[in-house]
Amino acid sequence: MQQKEMYPGIDCFRLWAALLVVAIHTSPLAMFGSMGDFILTRVAARVAVPFFFMTSGFFLISHYAENANRLVRFVKHTCLIYGLVIVLYLPVNVYNGYFQMEQLAPNLVKDLVFDGTVYHLWYLPASVIGAVTAWYFVRRFDYPKAVLITAGLYAIGLFGDSYYGLAEGVWGGESFYRFLFQLSDHTRNGVFFAPVFFVLGGFIAESRRETDLFTSARGFGVSFALMLGEAMCLRCFGLQRHDSMYVFLLPCAYFLFQMLLHVRGKRRKRLRTLSLLVYLLHPMVIILVRLFAKGLHLQGLLVENSVVHYVAVCLLSVGGSMAAAGVWERYGPHRKDGGNRRSGDRTYVEINLQNLEHNVRELRRAMPSGCRLMAVVKAEAYGHGSFEIATHLERSGVRAFAVATIDEGIRLRTYGIRGEILILGYTDVGRAAELKKFDLMQTLLDRSYAEELDRQGVRVKAHIKIDTGMHRLGELSVETGRVKQMFELEHIDVRGMFTHLSCADRLEEEDVAFSKKQIDRFYALVNELRVEGVRIPKLHIQSSYGLLNYPELRCDYVRAGIALFGVFSSPEDDMIVHLDLRPVLSLKSKVVLIRSLKKGECVGYGREFTAERDSRIAMVPAGYADGYPRGLSCGKGSVRINDCLAPVIGRVCMDQLAVDITDAGGVEVGDTVVLIGGEMGEGASAPELAGRCGSISNELLSRLGTRVRA
Repeated sequence: MQQKEMYPGIDCFRLWAALLVVAIHTSPLAMFGSMGDFILTRVAARVAVPFFFMTSGFFLISHYAENANRLVRFVKHTCLIYGLVIVLYLPVNVYNGYFQMEQLAPNLVKDLVFDGTVYHLWYLPASVIGAVTAWYFVRRFDYPKAVLITAGLYAIGLFGDSYYGLAEGVWGGESFYRFLFQLSDHTRNGVFFAPVFFVLGGFIAESRRETDLFTSARGFGVSFALMLGEAMCLRCFGLQRHDSMYVFLLPCAYFLFQMLLHVRGKRRKRLRTLSLLVYLLHPMVIILVRLFAKGLHLQGLLVENSVVHYVAVCLLSVGGSMAAAGVWERYGPHRKDGGNRRSGDRTYVEINLQNLEHNVRELRRAMPSGCRLMAVVKAEAYGHGSFEIATHLERSGVRAFAVATIDEGIRLRTYGIRGEILILGYTDVGRAAELKKFDLMQTLLDRSYAEELDRQGVRVKAHIKIDTGMHRLGELSVETGRVKQMFELEHIDVRGMFTHLSCADRLEEEDVAFSKKQIDRFYALVNELRVEGVRIPKLHIQSSYGLLNYPELRCDYVRAGIALFGVFSSPEDDMIVHLDLRPVLSLKSKVVLIRSLKKGECVGYGREFTAERDSRIAMVPAGYADGYPRGLSCGKGSVRINDCLAPVIGRVCMDQLAVDITDAGGVEVGDTVVLIGGEMGEGASAPELAGRCGSISNELLSRLGTRVRA
């Protein structure tokens, strides 16, 4: 469970952006001349709406997605707001005679989808269409192509907006845009305008390429100056049909957003709601101010004086929005957990992604030059959660993954993983089409399996597994001819070849000799194939312990599994290379009940624990259904509470366990309990607990229950 980053710069600029939109609709500098008003409202203020789109994209758009729930929530939320505001402005539309227009039905549909029923409401349907469009392109093509596609849409819209004077003079341009304008009064909408800014916001969040403040400020200053010059030229030559879209608005918005990311501090969550309300309500306030001024004969002060008019509208819009937000905050529906999904959970997994990144760096440091890390993320990434782990690894530069089953590979693809994915285990040959569709590489178990897969007539990428002595999967290393035949199959594209060391985690003399024999057999086969004229593909031998105990091997990949997550299989494991690996996962719960126990009283099923003294025990809502093994019952396991070790007493039940806190100090209900996690020697590390119940960390972690997901 990662602490969310705070972006107070974004939160604060939301309100300034809303006030810039108010300026567009009130022209505060009009009384001083048209040029100043043009620069403020038609140039400077044009960054406001793109900023709002980029903000939504920053938190919403990613090519990694466990599901589409975030997008669905955004669309539902925006549509709900859109519907409510339409109702709010219904009296205005009735007064203006909106429903008396000719061809009401098609115009109403057009306005609902593109323009909004009131001039500023176009932003809401544009947000929905822009978000869905950006989501699709990023998920389908990734960021570089998504930027190009949405920038292309922006360019089309550009010639229907600020550059329309050029487009109408080109053959076919006028008729093309006339058709577009029949569908929508403007090209500034969710199809042509919004998507590129959603994508840019998502790109900044996903790439994490935060430029330094000086570079961002310089980029913004240069871009704004160029946009100002662009706008002045367009105005001078009278090319604008509208004036919302500029070429240099894209870099201007990009660098502005980068600048805002440098503001640090606490989140200003209320400003998000306040800015939205100001945006939505200010046209109503404009109407009320003008009605008030007319009724009191104060038009000269409150309307004709553009500065006073703007200030009055801003003050009343902000004040009314604050009042509305206060009412909503007090009486509206709210999440009882305060937004922290884990605050009330009984037992949960906590993932430290910084430690994961650190472990990747440590493993790469031990790998020979030219060797790539292949992250083994089978079994929900050893219980850590395949989505969180795989997506973060790819963001960190890992481009090769290994799983156990085809369904695990397909899930990685649906999450948005684009790197190589190798299936280490068996796949039914009848699913060959899925292997190709999802671009998965299948392990060839032996020649017979390879031939059966080839007969499916589907081009499949594969790695050949070689049995050098472990005698599980793979073609025997002495069968050079059979291995060569797999390279010659028509529909099999061999991309790699590998073996697995059966006792790489042990350094006894006999085990080392056996491992070296496996290595020699593998390379002997490679040399024989090379002599036979076979093009040797990528090779890999080392798993986690293969790297730590045989670092001298020069291969193309290291298949890192358990070491990637900062733990080892067993406390007794030997290693030649010692790396500073840090645990990524912790299993945590909390104290929910404390009991006083008198000497001679029992606890739990079978009365396995009898107090030998007056004791205090704590009940913890975690059991073997949550992944805490029953084998840790009766003192074999221990947990950490307030940095003190407390032994598990009695039997571990399916949903709860008891610990003795007599010597653990001032433990109270609600205190955090660390069931699994921490460094070796701290009493609750995965290797220590696994060893006490006759297992290994790999099994302990991969069996964590689904109800304790991070």
